[in-house]
Amino acid sequence: MKYALRRLGFYLVAALSAIVMNFLIPRLMPGDPASTMFARFQGRLQPEALDALRAAFGFTDAPLHKQFGSYVWHLAQGDLGLSTAYYPATVTEVIGTGLLWTVLLAGVSVLIAFCIGTTLGALAAWKRNGVLDSFAPPALALIGAFPYFWLAMLALYVFGFTLGWFPLRHAHSPDVAPGFSWAFISNVAWHATLPAATIVLASLGGWLLSMRNTMISVLGTDYVGFARARGLEPKRVLVWYAARNALLPNITGFGMALGFVLSGSLLTEIVFSYPGLGYLMVVAVRNQDYPLMQGLFLAITLAVLAANWFVDLAYVWLDPRTRDDG
Repeated sequence: MKYALRRLGFYLVAALSAIVMNFLIPRLMPGDPASTMFARFQGRLQPEALDALRAAFGFTDAPLHKQFGSYVWHLAQGDLGLSTAYYPATVTEVIGTGLLWTVLLAGVSVLIAFCIGTTLGALAAWKRNGVLDSFAPPALALIGAFPYFWLAMLALYVFGFTLGWFPLRHAHSPDVAPGFSWAFISNVAWHATLPAATIVLASLGGWLLSMRNTMISVLGTDYVGFARARGLEPKRVLVWYAARNALLPNITGFGMALGFVLSGSLLTEIVFSYPGLGYLMVVAVRNQDYPLMQGLFLAITLAVLAANWFVDLAYVWLDPRTRDDG
């Protein structure tokens, strides 16, 4: 418990540092979002409106510490400011529109790739030089070596454009009404199959090779040899003695990947016109929407920190050596 609390304290300090940087960087840059938005109207706004816009975006003449206090107060209420690209919508509302799609697509894809990759890696190492170990690692490593956007565009051309098995764009068909119905759910799954499959296929080799290499090292340890000498069932030795310990490095990678899910699979969402957070980030950069960029960067940072803390908790369960009372 003390270990988990110590790690939580570290991540809280890191989160506070991220909040401070997220507040300071836009204010240290030349200009501000209000000036950018004012210039976009090309003289159609009165000069007096500029001060009102600056106040709306949190850029006032108040001392910096008072601005920071106001920023933290609004942040605690979930208020990330106004988006200039989607004005007058708030950043929270804009992020909320893409969050569900990103978690659905990238989150499920990462989870599937992790489960399949680590399982195949463990089996390949357990039966070293077998059929699976001879063909799966080099084949998946070769596929993962291709640029992802090329792989996604190839899949889109073959299975979407040429064969017509899957739709070419968007998260669901425009003629299907959103709702908790089988028609909508099946349509969303149909649209997500091809982009999710490309994500899984591109990342599967990394999970497999990482698990396989760690598993080979673990299989040579004394405690695995002792478990075999005791006559334990091979399945029990594989799962509870070898795979459980070899899984630790992959758990760390999974935590990082899970945290970065909130950034969206940027190239995936661009190629398939999928309305997730990665696509929103592109829109924010193109439109110089600093509040939206701030909100997205902060959400990604906090998600990575939270995911890593949960990974630390998983380490406590998987590795008894971290369970100390000191």
